[in-house]
Amino acid sequence: MRFASLGSGSAGNGLIVEAQATRLLLDCGFGLRDACTRLARLGLAPEQLSAIVVTHEHDDHAGGVFKFAQKYRIPVWLTHGTLSMVERFLPTQRDFELRIIDSHQAFSIGDLQVQPFPVPHDAREPVQFTFQDGKRRLGVLTDTGTSTPHIETMLSCCDALMLECNHDLDMLMNGPYTRPLKQRVSSRLGHLDNASSAKLLANLDNSRLQHIVAAHLSAKNNLPSLAKQALSEVLNCETDWIGIADQAEGLHWREIR
Repeated sequence: MRFASLGSGSAGNGLIVEAQATRLLLDCGFGLRDACTRLARLGLAPEQLSAIVVTHEHDDHAGGVFKFAQKYRIPVWLTHGTLSMVERFLPTQRDFELRIIDSHQAFSIGDLQVQPFPVPHDAREPVQFTFQDGKRRLGVLTDTGTSTPHIETMLSCCDALMLECNHDLDMLMNGPYTRPLKQRVSSRLGHLDNASSAKLLANLDNSRLQHIVAAHLSAKNNLPSLAKQALSEVLNCETDWIGIADQAEGLHWREIR
């Protein structure tokens, strides 16, 4: 099992999860040409994708999903609440399948079992996911304003984690954002800051952890070094062991053994 990021941040998100012949794209916040270029960087063509799974309706996650799905006839899996908010993106004549998921109910796509779980975020029915191939488990958490006991249960005992470190709270509060935007980002329905992500991480069972990647870093309100420092202190590891999913370059393949 392996995973890679097409890019992560407010300008667009996409994550590839692969197990045997199954390749899932989690979100697509990129235009069609950009998404194809980013896939090619990972040695993939759009025709090799089995499905697209969507976390929520915000443009940086769902803005490119439906044009991509339409062109390459790739099925899309999403919650009913997300579907209700993305109708503006849907083509009039659809050449791909839409599958509605329950935010608590696991489902299978090929060789991967996908477990959604609800998260606090300012969207209609946002979810995040864990992915399993029967032996290994990848947990993904971004676009979440605060942790919950259920989130921590879902992310414990993962072999790999993609964890939001959106902002440094001091940088956000002293940065260029307007006051309402600062309040939105830092609210319980906004995004996790470095310290909150570290606190969440400390509450997990990390005994199986092979990879951890900080994701969805703000270009204006965070630094990779600050995210790495916060997470490495919890894990008592070198800062270089903490990966970063970059907005421009994404993250190259990480193998989960």
